Amino acid sequence: MYPHLLATHSGLRWLVLLSILYAIFRAWQGQRTGRAYSKGDNLARVLAASFSHLQLLVGFVLYFASPTVQLFLQNSTQALRNSQLLFFGILHLALMLVAVVVLTIGSSLAKRAKVDAQKFRLIMVYFSIALFIILIAVPWPFSPLAGRPWIRGF
Repeated sequence: MYPHLLATHSGLRWLVLLSILYAIFRAWQGQRTGRAYSKGDNLARVLAASFSHLQLLVGFVLYFASPTVQLFLQNSTQALRNSQLLFFGILHLALMLVAVVVLTIGSSLAKRAKVDAQKFRLIMVYFSIALFIILIAVPWPFSPLAGRPWIRGF
């Protein structure tokens, strides 16, 4: 089960990134043109938040099933000296949790905003901050802390 969840988590990352980028693009476009906030804009916001929440849920399951995290938890003092164990034991989880919280707050504030321009601005700001944090926290293949493949198979 663990390899399948890991592959799902790896593939779902692309849906999260693309949906957040699309929501930011729609918000930027709406802000720039001054158009009304549409059902399509709302759908982009909801999809980005939903994919992010699903990814976080799968990530929590993986966190507690991961042999890397188990090794970190069993030897936390020594694990702090190992960049890969530190990354997956603390940094990845903490940064992703913060990113999803920021995105959720922005989504909620935008949903409740009365003025369309304010909705677009809130989505642009909060989703961009969340995207920045996510980009830092993903174990990219070129990451010095914990490189992983672009796409993980089963």
